[in-house]
Amino acid sequence: MGGMHHESHDNRLTNEDLAPSVTRTWQWKDYLFLWMSDIHSVAGYITVGSLFTLGLPLYDVFAALLFAILLVQLTCNLMAVPSFKTGAPFPVIARMTFGVYGAIIPALIRGIIAVGWYGIQTWLASNALVILILKIWPVVEPWANATHHGFLGLSYVGWFAFLIVWALQTLVFWNGMDAIRHFIDWAGPVIYGLMALLDIWLFSKTGWHLSFQFFASHQSISLIAHTLGIINAMALILAFFAPIILNFGDFSRYGTSMQSINRGNFWGLPFNFFAFSLLTLITITLTLPVFGHMIFDPVETVVKTTSLGTAVVGVITIVIATIGINISANFVSAAFDFSNMAPHLLSWRKGGLIAAIGAILFTPWNLYARPELIHLTLDVLGTFITPLIGIILADYYLIKKQNIVTEALYSSDKKNVYWYKSGFNPIALLSLFISTGCGVLFIFLPSLENVRNFSCLFGFVTGMLAQTLLSSFFPHQYRLKQPTA
Repeated sequence: MGGMHHESHDNRLTNEDLAPSVTRTWQWKDYLFLWMSDIHSVAGYITVGSLFTLGLPLYDVFAALLFAILLVQLTCNLMAVPSFKTGAPFPVIARMTFGVYGAIIPALIRGIIAVGWYGIQTWLASNALVILILKIWPVVEPWANATHHGFLGLSYVGWFAFLIVWALQTLVFWNGMDAIRHFIDWAGPVIYGLMALLDIWLFSKTGWHLSFQFFASHQSISLIAHTLGIINAMALILAFFAPIILNFGDFSRYGTSMQSINRGNFWGLPFNFFAFSLLTLITITLTLPVFGHMIFDPVETVVKTTSLGTAVVGVITIVIATIGINISANFVSAAFDFSNMAPHLLSWRKGGLIAAIGAILFTPWNLYARPELIHLTLDVLGTFITPLIGIILADYYLIKKQNIVTEALYSSDKKNVYWYKSGFNPIALLSLFISTGCGVLFIFLPSLENVRNFSCLFGFVTGMLAQTLLSSFFPHQYRLKQPTA
């Protein structure tokens, strides 16, 4: 990975965790399990489930799922390369584009969003515990009512469950990246077993009969409406995956080869995501004849099954799987991002603690309560992330033609290639400002309400275009200065 001379590194730009990774142990199956734990979560289930409520014909929904996930796979494979080449995590790779100090801005944006997501996932997992607690001890029911016995919009039982899940996650994280890898290696696949058992139980209750009649669209819709519906659903899936696309370098830096990363992404994304979406659809469909109404929350479905044993196993499985995604998708990135702000003061673990405390302050239960809120939250969070993906990909592939100087990423020498103007690249920062601004307009301008979900796609494309065009107007910024040996 190029001879690294650590003594030439600026200690304000590096520490043990941000330096290029020396050990590379992640095989293709680790990436498959990473995706499994990322997708097989309460949020994954609810997000996929919410697409079936958009009123689209089923084949439209599945077309959207397929197109979106292929796009996610492609962007992840592209985002993996610079981190794999250098062994550096995202905040350091961002220095290539934004400048050695300018990179603090995208890292901070990513860190704050990761904290928001981290809180949402922690809360969704803790909901499962609340439902289980009430099933076992119905006597605490009054304490689960936030209006009478609550604080900041969450009931006392809710707080108890939230802090338990919160503490469990901090414990896994504290044991380092290898502990995280071992945890997600079994947390992801476990959910398939649970969903298969759940579906068999539901099937037996319907007399082994399955009908998607409920989703059959009776009114004929125009080709334009079909297309817009598909793009709309795609945009929501992309917004859901945007954080982990951006974070993917934090994991690809540990890969044994690019081939194993791409292979893991193939089995983990199109293949695994499709299987999971199909299972989700079957489960939601079966809840209608069994319980009399559709249930979009897997926790509720698990707890409604008759035996207490099933409920306990089911809830524990769901909590474990959600902890898996939360640590991999959100905790890891926030830890790197906050550590990157002051590497000589903040280690990766300290960065993670900042993230964990921030997740409580976010009061995430106020962000993800209803489907329309979920879609709004996804749009807002995605709109701040997708421009970053577009800008970095354009910069690395179109402008720098895949040239990256590892040494210069860690150096505050004014002669270095990523110094730009005083450590900031004005072009990348301007592109970020333009593309995020455009995306935000999509969300908050009443006249654009019908295309609000496109804000992420629009931000991504605008970021890519702005970075490419502005760099061609000011090419002198980009002559690759050769690092002095």
